[in-house]
Amino acid sequence: MPTGGSRVVLTVGHSTHSMPEFLALLRRGLVGAIADVRRYPGSKRSPHFGVVALKASLAAADVGYVGFSASLGGRRRRDRSGGAGDGVDNSAWRSASFRAYADHMGTTEFECGINRLESLAAEQRTAVMCAEVHPSRCHRRLIADALTARGWRVFHLLPGQRTPALHELSPHAVVIGDRVSYPAPTDAGSDRHGAEQGRGHRSKMGGDAHG
Repeated sequence: MPTGGSRVVLTVGHSTHSMPEFLALLRRGLVGAIADVRRYPGSKRSPHFGVVALKASLAAADVGYVGFSASLGGRRRRDRSGGAGDGVDNSAWRSASFRAYADHMGTTEFECGINRLESLAAEQRTAVMCAEVHPSRCHRRLIADALTARGWRVFHLLPGQRTPALHELSPHAVVIGDRVSYPAPTDAGSDRHGAEQGRGHRSKMGGDAHG
């Protein structure tokens, strides 16, 4: 179990857990605050994860709640004119939703959100929360990439696992400074490109960025 305030962030998916199950998961991670990155923070299937009910349950467990739906929420749409707004190539993602979110990571809105998240995590042990149980199917995978690029260690809280799983950068992720992009590999240069950054490797990149 990662401990201390040494630049550690956790992630968690509420899925269809009961509230006692979810709170037990947070206790296992010693979580002091939830950063809610759902774009539309509610759940018809699990109404106890609606914002009002969730805040009340977290407060009773002495866990804080901060919403990030506007800046870090998922379900983004790509600009039909082409690539990311800052001209970065994220075409290694086959998933349209993941690629759209990767494009969003180049915006001022995302930058403000991730800075705010870092400030929260520096003050309290924070878990980035979305709906999907596993990060491979959620945009918090990309948020974890961004945090990793900024020097944080990110761990995923998963049901049935006693120890949180350390996040690894997504395949083909390229880190320059504190920015992450996912350029398409080239036949001649993909392996060299990943090796130069020390971050990426060749793989098919699927998944869906829910949240």
